[in-house]
Amino acid sequence: MTPSTAYSRDLGDELRRMREKCTGLNGHELARKLGWDPSKVSTIEHGKARASEVDLVQYFTACDKDIDAYEDFKHRYRYAFDEYIVQLSGNLRTVAMAESTARTIISYDPLLVPGLFQTAEYAEGVYEVTGLVAPERIPALVRCRTDRQTILNRHDRPDCVFYVHELALRQPMGSREVMEGQYRRLLTKAHLIRLVPAEVAAVSAGFMLWEYEKAKPVAYSESEFAKVFVQDPGAIAKARQHFTQLRKVALDEERTRATLRRYLSEAAVV
Repeated sequence: MTPSTAYSRDLGDELRRMREKCTGLNGHELARKLGWDPSKVSTIEHGKARASEVDLVQYFTACDKDIDAYEDFKHRYRYAFDEYIVQLSGNLRTVAMAESTARTIISYDPLLVPGLFQTAEYAEGVYEVTGLVAPERIPALVRCRTDRQTILNRHDRPDCVFYVHELALRQPMGSREVMEGQYRRLLTKAHLIRLVPAEVAAVSAGFMLWEYEKAKPVAYSESEFAKVFVQDPGAIAKARQHFTQLRKVALDEERTRATLRRYLSEAAVV
């Protein structure tokens, strides 16, 4: 069986939502209608195996979808099980699903506060500074980013370590009040953060590693142009090597808290 990927699981979930919305049938009922083994619907909807073109045609027909909907999905599905997947920067579904189902999240951010810790005001400042997003789209993007943060409040939240370079704290993404609020937010999450001191060279772009209970790890990075999901074993090993090095140079929890308090204190001075 082809190993699942972050994208195959996302597209499988898209099929599940389509089934529920368009047919009102559960997986067993749809399987019976199509003459399939019940496990086949579950396997496809969980992104664990690639559906054939015939399977997809039957599935979309059962959901009363036209040829255009099928062709659009087929075009995206052809890449679903690749070890390297590139998406346009505006696509947020795969990221949200990948991180929300992860058992472990390890992250490195050299220039910006991690998205899962950003205040709404800071996130808005990031979009405004880059100037690459139409102003009318910013509120929806900020809302999506803050909605993703709920995973850190779950009782079964992933085990997390966020390595944040001190340079990220020095980049103004808004007014003094905005930065003060951001430092305050970071302090509440300091048990998940390890600051990398400013004197340590920021020689790598930001990236994340998601690990799962029953799926292969995914390394992830993004820019203003694209989002990249990688499951190649060599790339995963390289990501782990980076985090091993970061662990050696990062501040411990006590010193991370002390540094964040200093930034908060300096921002609070009128």
